[in-house]
Amino acid sequence: MVKLTSPRPVERLVAGQATSDGAGVKLLRVLTQNLQRRLDPFLMLDAFGTENPGDYIGGFPDHPHRGFETVTYMLEGRMRHRDSAGNEGLLSPGGVQWMTAGRGVIHSEMPEQAEGAMEGFQLWLNLHSSDKMCAPWYRDIPATEIPEATGPGVRVRVIAGQALGVAGAMQRQRTEPIYLDIELQAGAHFEQLVPAGHNAFVYVYRGSVAIGGTQVPRQRMAILANRPDADGVAVQAGAEGARAILVAGAPLNEPIAQYGPFVMNSNEEIFKAVEDFRSGALA
Repeated sequence: MVKLTSPRPVERLVAGQATSDGAGVKLLRVLTQNLQRRLDPFLMLDAFGTENPGDYIGGFPDHPHRGFETVTYMLEGRMRHRDSAGNEGLLSPGGVQWMTAGRGVIHSEMPEQAEGAMEGFQLWLNLHSSDKMCAPWYRDIPATEIPEATGPGVRVRVIAGQALGVAGAMQRQRTEPIYLDIELQAGAHFEQLVPAGHNAFVYVYRGSVAIGGTQVPRQRMAILANRPDADGVAVQAGAEGARAILVAGAPLNEPIAQYGPFVMNSNEEIFKAVEDFRSGALA
């Protein structure tokens, strides 16, 4: 087990904003645009979860992206992905879809169910300026291919980075993302190494946790303080146990220009993305 010497405290707690996207899909936008500089290289985090088909049945019909990566993690439900690069896949419970939009892709994400629960997360991860116009790329990672690490009262699904000596399903050199789904039994304790230069947050979606003396209830994001001497984060579950995602990454420290589904480094690049989309040259 990891033994930290200087775990990060909580800088602040953030409550997400209820909104809708796609064809009226209801969701909680946890990482909003005003936090992009603080949580660089992460641009957005949406949490969706409902048992009401009316909240998700419209799905996300064809829409464009350019300049970043999307990471969709499905907890419950089934979503079909199709894109203009010829990729198609079914995102099932416990699976992850990692898509690099790069220079441009048009895709859809549509539910393949008419009843039952739909729950998961979509995270937007920025690309370095030198990578923004790379070729689109896509990978479906089924639940069986996501490594798991365990400790006393702890089970960690390692989507990206590593935890407890277990390498995750994905690695990225520039942003060095860590993406963990942490399940804690009642009162269990978990420690994770996080480089001091990374920006990091924890989002609790079951139960509650304590981080450095700060109580973090369900549906709250704890932004972790940046300190040069910090070596990681320590999480303690409440009496009912907890599940939370821990996300961290190396900041790009570049300008961010966003217009809807396009994220570039300048307004001129945004204008070009819109022009390419309208002319059919984006994908």
